[in-house]
Amino acid sequence: MAIRVLFPSSSSSSFSTAHATPTPRTRARARWTSRQRLLCCFSSSTSSSDEVSSSMTVSITGATGFVGRRLVHKLLSEDHKVCVLTRSTSKNKAASLFPASRYPGVTIAEQEEEWERCIKGSTGVVNLAGMPISTRWSPQIKKEIMQSRINVTSKVVDHINSSTSTSSPQPEHEASSNANGNGPSVFVSATAVGYYGTSETDSFDESSPSGNDYLAQVCREWEGRARQVKQEHVRLVLLRIGVVLGKDGGALAKMIPLFMMFAGGPLGTGTQWFSWIHLDDLVDLIYESLRNPAYTGVINGTAPNPVRLSELCDRLGQVVGRPSWLPVPGLAIKALLGEGATVVLDGQKVLPARATQLGFSYRYPYVRDALKAIAKQL
Repeated sequence: MAIRVLFPSSSSSSFSTAHATPTPRTRARARWTSRQRLLCCFSSSTSSSDEVSSSMTVSITGATGFVGRRLVHKLLSEDHKVCVLTRSTSKNKAASLFPASRYPGVTIAEQEEEWERCIKGSTGVVNLAGMPISTRWSPQIKKEIMQSRINVTSKVVDHINSSTSTSSPQPEHEASSNANGNGPSVFVSATAVGYYGTSETDSFDESSPSGNDYLAQVCREWEGRARQVKQEHVRLVLLRIGVVLGKDGGALAKMIPLFMMFAGGPLGTGTQWFSWIHLDDLVDLIYESLRNPAYTGVINGTAPNPVRLSELCDRLGQVVGRPSWLPVPGLAIKALLGEGATVVLDGQKVLPARATQLGFSYRYPYVRDALKAIAKQL
């Protein structure tokens, strides 16, 4: 990206006066001007072709969802192109969210051949699709939760493998560039911290084993399908995502109205761990995973400071100016959600060891700051 430098006017500069006796002030200006000239030389040597080579085309499933919408906006703001991979039942929603008149950088793909064409022409693919899990789990719903993730992931993997079947393995330095034009070079596939099971005492990172409950099984199957991508051609990133905090979706979209009506409080005991991440940090993490070849394998999509649910509710009450005094008994949640109550009544303390190791910079490492930022948007 070219860097523009504004120089001081020569008429106001002490350097325009010949044979002037150097002073500490003029020497300081001389040093500053030298730095400016160096910076200008660097800027002029940055060609437009360098900028074009860093441009991405990204195909996204789940682009109309809470996280997907923000990711699309992030990519477009950075001058990348996006292909929204959608189903026929969601095409109208995609078209209303990303009208061609306002989003010329977005292509909406519905048919099988459109998915294939988009994926083959993409630099990277992001898989965010999946049915929401915060509902009553009947046997049929549990089947749909599983299949919604496995089917889409399998479809994406098949198209990626097909598009790279004739290509040669890419060197690591080309892992984000699609320089060969033979399909995407990176596949970022969402999974969830449910992989680890639940615990009030243990901590989990990317090296921890999987749990033995239903959500852990879903995550294992989900990741298993993603791992079928040809990793000799495609860099695979598996993001195990925690509870995403944002104004327009996720858990907070349901909690904030209750707090505003003075009916907010912790769910169940409040002692369960809450592994969270601010929406902006998650989008930044996905974006960095697309661009940075060092991001590979399993990465926990959580903030570095998980909290107990009672603390989250206390902080939320503080930032919206409402008390957190009305806890919802676990029995009431179980009556409403049945087995699905495990999503809110059980938790796990998940730490982002890999993101920390990679030097990822969080905008909101603490839940207090995350909630304050969200409250300003209300």
